[in-house]
Amino acid sequence: MSSPAERVVVVEDDELLAEHYLRILRRAGYEVYHAGHALTAIDVIDDARPHAILLDVLLTGTNALVLLHELQSHKDLASIPVVLATNLADQLAMDDVESYGVKRILDKATMHPEDVVAAIRWATRS
Repeated sequence: MSSPAERVVVVEDDELLAEHYLRILRRAGYEVYHAGHALTAIDVIDDARPHAILLDVLLTGTNALVLLHELQSHKDLASIPVVLATNLADQLAMDDVESYGVKRILDKATMHPEDVVAAIRWATRS
């Protein structure tokens, strides 16, 4: 009997990029969910109970820091590891976001598809 797939919620407002992430993660064996912005992400995360979150920083309507703060206010969601995928990677320091459960910061401009899978695997194992 196979074990259930680990769940990942992708929070990305760029639909094409979100579909790309979903395909990559599905191929790697993950069960994936998508939220297009931070306001719906908390409901998707609450329903899916993911093993990890892949999160864009600049989202339509609000930014990832608002969502990260909200997650930390929920005892049952605060421990979910987060991987940031952003064009602002060079402007973010792990020291500034680590307390929010962020395990990795990926630079959208230079990352490869396998980087997403590797970061999620690392985040769920650490």
